[in-house]
Amino acid sequence: MSETKIIVLDDDPTGSQTVHSCLLLTRWDSATLRQALLDDAPLFFVLTNTRGMDAARAAAVTREVCGNLRRTLADLAALGRTFQPILVSRSDSTLRGHYPVETDVMAEELGPFDAHFLIPAFFEGGRFTRDGIHYLMVEGRPMPVAETEFARDSVFGYRHSFLPDYVEEKTAGRIRASAVEHFSLADVRGDIGERLMAMADNRCCVVDAESQADLNRFAEEVRVATLRGKRFLFRSAASLLTALARLPPQPVPPEAMRAFVRAGRPGAVLVGSHVHRTTAQLDRLLAQDGVAALEVEVDRIAGERDALLADLRARATAAHARGLTPVLYTSRGERRFADAAARLAFGETVSALLMDLVRGLPDSLGFLISKGGITSNDVLADGLALRAARVLGQILPGCSVVRCPDDHARFAGLPVVIFPGNVGDDDALVTTWRRLSA
Repeated sequence: MSETKIIVLDDDPTGSQTVHSCLLLTRWDSATLRQALLDDAPLFFVLTNTRGMDAARAAAVTREVCGNLRRTLADLAALGRTFQPILVSRSDSTLRGHYPVETDVMAEELGPFDAHFLIPAFFEGGRFTRDGIHYLMVEGRPMPVAETEFARDSVFGYRHSFLPDYVEEKTAGRIRASAVEHFSLADVRGDIGERLMAMADNRCCVVDAESQADLNRFAEEVRVATLRGKRFLFRSAASLLTALARLPPQPVPPEAMRAFVRAGRPGAVLVGSHVHRTTAQLDRLLAQDGVAALEVEVDRIAGERDALLADLRARATAAHARGLTPVLYTSRGERRFADAAARLAFGETVSALLMDLVRGLPDSLGFLISKGGITSNDVLADGLALRAARVLGQILPGCSVVRCPDDHARFAGLPVVIFPGNVGDDDALVTTWRRLSA
């Protein structure tokens, strides 16, 4: 008899922001994938970080993960452990990411699929879909996503909030809006079983959802169809994963996460995200007593990298010794780039410096808060060199806490907050810091 396992290829590490007790993998060799498949949790995440890559590299990484996964599943099946995976391409609830590149590769490597579903709803972050239009809550009112700052992203920009039109735009007309199947709120709240069973040939579908109850009901219908032999692929934000996994409440409540802080000591905050919400949250944090503001002047990296790194390391160490929380944040000024490739290359240069800073943080650090999706991925995979980490739960809605393993060379047991750039109100970063600080 086959076992169900939800396997999530996550283009940055924030997709775990609605679940707990599962593994995040920063490596995808067969041994690591086998460990995750045999783990007790109903799901696991492979952190591909493809949102920080160009399309060609994103496709290559996705193909490598899928190939290793296919072989590992076959090896386990030969040993009598057969899995019926539910496959999810997790991406941003504001529609940024390499669609359809990643779902195309997954379909080629792990298909055939009867349908693929776009479900970008993320309720904890105020993102929902109604009448096929995807909305974000902005200052208390719903705004079509194409009218927000995220639609003007220099790498992943788009013009349409109506998801069938978004599909046509992103597939350059390969999938016409008229060919996209739309599951309305009335559909999702009714009986869609036979409609799911009729799907074939990787039909593209978009799904409305205004609440977690909508996705919970949808997931139950999907689960039944899957048991009846249908194969579906999902391109979703985090809220669908809550519905699919059906986890109980997290073991440690958000307000009690300080129990994981090492010896009650002060921690550090690393801020890489540049979205407006992050900047507002950072401003509130820097106004608090008990923190030390350390700006990473990115314009100095090209000519003064070594001096900049040494200065920031020394100041962070000194602040920690005084019982303060060093807050290391990249310059907030808006930068313009000639093209997407130049922006990605600059981002990699900045990230390399930030990861050198992480590796140079004091061994006695109590906790680490990482702000920004790509920044957090680099912290886990590069700065801390983790192969896998387990999600403890959420310290705020949408903000996961993971823990370094007890055998980590420098930061054994260190709790790390994965804080997406576009999540939370203006006080969210302050609240998180206070929950971990004495």
